[in-house]
Amino acid sequence: MKKIIYSILIALLICGSSYAQQFIDKAVIEYEVKTNVKKTIGNGTWAEMLKENMPQFKTAYFNFTFADNKSIYKFSRWDESAKVPEFLRRGDEENIWYFDFVNDKFSMQKDVVGSKFYVSDSIPQIEWKISNESRQIAGFNCRKAVGKIMDSVYVFAFYTDEITISGGPCSISGLPGMILGLTIPRMYTSFIATKVMVNGVNVSAIKPVESKKPYTNAGLKKTINERIKEWTSEDDDEDSKMWRNQFIWGILL
Repeated sequence: MKKIIYSILIALLICGSSYAQQFIDKAVIEYEVKTNVKKTIGNGTWAEMLKENMPQFKTAYFNFTFADNKSIYKFSRWDESAKVPEFLRRGDEENIWYFDFVNDKFSMQKDVVGSKFYVSDSIPQIEWKISNESRQIAGFNCRKAVGKIMDSVYVFAFYTDEITISGGPCSISGLPGMILGLTIPRMYTSFIATKVMVNGVNVSAIKPVESKKPYTNAGLKKTINERIKEWTSEDDDEDSKMWRNQFIWGILL
């Protein structure tokens, strides 16, 4: 009799735990995005002059809205305590990333010094290595993964498989779950999910970025590199080269 009772209790516990774990397939995720702007502009004479009139960090909030395995990621608001100069704000406020994971489609709008560039292509592929390190973010258990983008830039992500979409901030994706924490050391930028809102999701806002003549990812990279050559010299010092790389990575991210 005791064996029967124990068997029933174990079965109930197993059923209860399976129902307790919920998998989210529609929500709005808010990210706090923090960049050390003084680090990104280097240490040259011109850079030091700029630093005098800018904050150490710029902190913005972005929303990742998703449903039906499609998503859109865009600017929401600035941290009220931060006084961010206009030339540091525009790109963040205008940039948009759209993903259709069902059809492997990606589109993006990027503001570059006041000019808009559009991309339409397949979803960028990132080679990931998953580790056993874990942490909690916004109430979700997350696992660490390390990836490499743009040939040489390492990204460190924490993702959860309790949110089913394979997405993340900007153009970073491809893990078996949603990225809730992301750090890009060479860009002095971190992304951390502050909350996940499952109610009142505006599904109609999830739509592709439209353009008559969009670039491919490779086409945008080629165009930006060509324009950078017009603005800079091959004889630039190491500090200028670092700033140039930061600028390019920010556009392609």
